[in-house]
Amino acid sequence: MAEANPSIMEKAEARFMDKQKKTAERNKATAEYMSEARLREIKTAKLRELRLAKEEADRVAEALNPTPKKKAAARKPAAAKAKL
Repeated sequence: MAEANPSIMEKAEARFMDKQKKTAERNKATAEYMSEARLREIKTAKLRELRLAKEEADRVAEALNPTPKKKAAARKPAAAKAKL
């Protein structure tokens, strides 16, 4: 029975080390995920800010230089189209 105890202890230590390793890997993966998510949020906010600034500049430019409306093309009567 004295021989069984070291074997049990070795198995227990091996399982403990596996758990420690998996926990460390999980923590690392979680940290990477959170870091990437934060970077994505920052990039999205920056792009949103640029888009809103561009839209505002376009509105100001349109207000200062309105484009003239085009005249509607003269329409032919429906009867004239039917002959063609």
